[in-house]
Amino acid sequence: MRTLPREELAALRATLLDQRAFRREQLAGFSRGAVLEELVGAARLVLADVEAALDRMNTGHYGECRSCRGPIELSRLRICPQTLYCAECHRLRETGR
Repeated sequence: MRTLPREELAALRATLLDQRAFRREQLAGFSRGAVLEELVGAARLVLADVEAALDRMNTGHYGECRSCRGPIELSRLRICPQTLYCAECHRLRETGR
């Protein structure tokens, strides 16, 4: 299992916590107004992904590709800290090759 530098892990955790707070506030706002069901569903999916990433951090599996079990590139985690796959496995999943 890959270990990220503490400062990188702390920065990624902060990003995920900010995303979680935003999505929770967003969902609370949706429940007070009339909003398209698609927006509510999308916000719930992102919140679930963020929660799962925080759980992976807590269990020591964060930054590990769900497919090949190799490390997920730090540059990829910085862009999408809740990602499940390294770039190669993501490409394979998207293209089917």
